[in-house]
Amino acid sequence: MRNSSPVLRSGLTVAVAAALPLALASAAVAGPGISVSTTGSTVSVTTSSCTQINGSWGTASLLTSSQGSFAQGRQVTLSGTSTSQSAAWSSVTPGTYTVIVICSDGTTAGTQSVVVSTAPSPSRSVTPSASPSGGVMGGVGGSSTDYGTVTLVAGGTLVASGLLGTAWYLRRRNKPHRL
Repeated sequence: MRNSSPVLRSGLTVAVAAALPLALASAAVAGPGISVSTTGSTVSVTTSSCTQINGSWGTASLLTSSQGSFAQGRQVTLSGTSTSQSAAWSSVTPGTYTVIVICSDGTTAGTQSVVVSTAPSPSRSVTPSASPSGGVMGGVGGSSTDYGTVTLVAGGTLVASGLLGTAWYLRRRNKPHRL
């Protein structure tokens, strides 16, 4: 019988080796310190590659697919600290865009494509609510009201009488009937 697993393994190895240069090329295009994200119709970019020169970190530009240069896009000045700089564009219509970040020293921090979808991302809103006054008494059936000793004794008596009645019925049922 012929074993085809070495052929399968060599085929997978060739596929991975062929895809590796493509993955490295796309990582090089994105830039080492650029991160682009979308939330609804807002596009934001974050980088840590720029240094501040004369009070400016640099500029980020949002280009549509029909725009070809940095100057044609919607430009926003980077703001932030020495560890992280960011920029954001709001009211962006759905489509595919390219984000380019140019630092104040003229170097390109990175370029990355982003897709803005038609459906807005769901957002969570936290509203404080009043906590229950009595709380939940765990281990006591989840009751938040204390009914006292009389109620607990009455409940215990009902459970015990139910168990005794069930035992009596099952015992009578198992006995042979005499005529």
